[in-house]
Amino acid sequence: MANRFLCFWAGGLLALLIAAPAAAASEGGTGIRLLPGRVVLDGPHASQRLVVERIAGGRAVGDITRRARFRSRDPAIARVDADGVVRPVADGRTTIAAQVGGQVATVRVIVRGARRAEAWSFRRHVLPVLSRMGCNSGACHGAAAGKGGMKLTLRGYDPVQDYFTLTREAWGRRVVPTAPERSLLLLKPSGAVPHGGGRRFRPDSLEYRVLREWIAAGMPRPSDRDPRLLRVEVLPSEVTLAPKQTQQLIVRAHYSDGRVEDVTRWAKYGSNDTGVASVDDEGLVRVEGPGEAPITVWFSSQVTFARVTVPFPTRIAAAAFARAERRNFVDEHVLAKLAALRIPPSRLCSDAEFLRRASLDATGTLPDPATTRAFLADPDPNKRDRLIEQLLASEAFVDYWTYRWSDLLLVSSRKLAQPAAMLAFSRWIRQSVAENKPWDRFAREILTATGSNLENGAANYYLIHKETIDLAETTTQAFLGMSVMCARCHNHPLEKWTQSDYYAYANLFARVALKNGDQRGEVFVYSQPGREIEHPRLGVALPPRPLDGPPLSLAWEGDRRVPLAKWLTAPENPYFARAIVNRVWRNFMGRGLVEPEDDLRLTNPASNEALMAALTRDFVQHGFDLKHLMRTIMRSATYQRSAEPVPGNESDLKYGSHYLARRLSAEVMLDALSQVTGVPTDFPGYPRGTRALQLPDSQVSSYFLTTFGRPPREQTCSCERQEDPSLIQALHLRNGATLNEKLRARDGRIDALLDRQASDAEVLSELFLAALCREPTEDERRRILPVLAATPADGDRAARRAACEDLFWAVLTSKEFLFNH
Repeated sequence: MANRFLCFWAGGLLALLIAAPAAAASEGGTGIRLLPGRVVLDGPHASQRLVVERIAGGRAVGDITRRARFRSRDPAIARVDADGVVRPVADGRTTIAAQVGGQVATVRVIVRGARRAEAWSFRRHVLPVLSRMGCNSGACHGAAAGKGGMKLTLRGYDPVQDYFTLTREAWGRRVVPTAPERSLLLLKPSGAVPHGGGRRFRPDSLEYRVLREWIAAGMPRPSDRDPRLLRVEVLPSEVTLAPKQTQQLIVRAHYSDGRVEDVTRWAKYGSNDTGVASVDDEGLVRVEGPGEAPITVWFSSQVTFARVTVPFPTRIAAAAFARAERRNFVDEHVLAKLAALRIPPSRLCSDAEFLRRASLDATGTLPDPATTRAFLADPDPNKRDRLIEQLLASEAFVDYWTYRWSDLLLVSSRKLAQPAAMLAFSRWIRQSVAENKPWDRFAREILTATGSNLENGAANYYLIHKETIDLAETTTQAFLGMSVMCARCHNHPLEKWTQSDYYAYANLFARVALKNGDQRGEVFVYSQPGREIEHPRLGVALPPRPLDGPPLSLAWEGDRRVPLAKWLTAPENPYFARAIVNRVWRNFMGRGLVEPEDDLRLTNPASNEALMAALTRDFVQHGFDLKHLMRTIMRSATYQRSAEPVPGNESDLKYGSHYLARRLSAEVMLDALSQVTGVPTDFPGYPRGTRALQLPDSQVSSYFLTTFGRPPREQTCSCERQEDPSLIQALHLRNGATLNEKLRARDGRIDALLDRQASDAEVLSELFLAALCREPTEDERRRILPVLAATPADGDRAARRAACEDLFWAVLTSKEFLFNH
């Protein structure tokens, strides 16, 4: 048997290795591939799981490891078991081959330090074991008060403190170096003695062995010289699977000393969409349904994700995507995603649909009937592009986006009690929108604002957010689209930010100071040297540093906000432009490429990453021009698709196969009701005719706006605006005072129609044009006109007015009016 085995390697393997390059998948080709593509086993404890991946068109399309036969060219250097796990034997180089049917894939293996004496590391091995077992989670010893008398830092964010807790507290009973098996650290989680957390591992497990051997080696302590974790890699990072398929993930940790360790066993996993794919504790992904699902991978203080794509079972000819209209690069990326998922695109919307949609999305207002008639009658094939330019140049555009950015920056009398301060900030925002101020300059002027808040309206940002902590958290949420709040108390559980990152970043704002001016409501903003914020655990101020930027010296006495603003608005900053692109995309498309729109953490990737990258790159290349970004989106065929789904895309809510119909926001709906009825809404303290979108203050009393979800502007979060429908909204719209009083009010559109003695057909036409941006269909005319004609004689104005009120009420409470589509 041994001789036959040697003959296989002497002759058969040589043939396999020669054939391997042709059989294995080439770059962009088809075949099989071994993951990872390079293996270095460094130290006696090293191991590496291999996965055999089927490749089609250069993409990973399925895990076929269970069907593979593994062989090591030199088992004296490294051995591989039937599951594809490679372990070191002696220093040297060898090759591992995996055969599936007639195909072979290989990987080179380098072994170093296979026989050197090396203890398990507290930072790199012990803490990951405790984290994997859930010992330092928030539900166990990582809770704020700990559990059972033992408190560990959440997910091991402070190795030094955890080492002290395990080795010095409880009279040293948690670890017993002279008899490791008697250590509570082993007895309790292995179930040998009662444990509130239950059995976490078996005595014959690797986890038990790591802890026991670490204790027996004298419990080496964490050191500043320990290699630091630089990044976590997951393989395959993208994979396309079919229903019911499974995929084993490989997770590798890259350290500062050059080592790369397989930590698949000790990573933690989660799925962002369990309806598409689930994942177990070992990193085995199982397909549940069609769509895309990011699989989150967490190890130590680092997180990453793998993207699982499961095409829909729809049968679509490639020609369907080839024929689909393309107007700019947006469409190229959207159609590529739709083709990969086999989701068919809807047709383009009608001119009437586009006019209403674009007007509401860009300006929050409806076009008047005359504008609608002219647009619908215009034969110019470029009229949609001309309309976009008209909307972007309108005063209504300035009103709408001033309101949007006032939401983002929390402009209100609740935060700015002095009216002069609130109006100064609102005017500054409005002027910025009117001149199409580049977004990088807009943010930079806010962050570096100094002087009088009445003369420099942007300085009011620092009156709204007076505390250093508030400034740090609000700035990241508003301008980077992500929250760092969790890192205030411990390392961020869903991001790479540590508590030290947080307080180094917060220290950039520590020197912002305020002093009262001579005028009522005037405050001066300035930088005051000498002020610091201390790290609560370390008790010292850390050198101020942007989240991913270089640190400043604590001794530097300049205004720290200047280098902060430079880093934040830099073209190469991966967060800044991406955040505003996502906000603008959501405004026009109804859903962000990342959703929620201000949750741009690494583990919440974009639904179309290629499109997000292209839009961001284009935005930066055009000088952070918001109008250019909006124009690009509005001109695309993607934006101009019908809201009506076609067979195969009915369930798509995030890939752009059709426009997402959505209810009008509170302010837009109220203004639309006023516009169609011709009766303005009265707001206390503001001139008659002021529209809801022109209000600088979110605290202006309005039952309608509050009921329909106007944000109070108390926190920088998109979650403030309530978009979910409610019974109270339905009842108020149908029976409440707002609409009914507008319909009964004199000198509105109804009276204007009666005064000019408009015919029934003219009344119906004007209402539909004003509210729905279209003429009534023949069927609607056939059903509605007889009802109007049945009213008493022309001389009975009251009866005719009542009939018109009923007609207006029916249209203004319809879904077609209340939704943008």
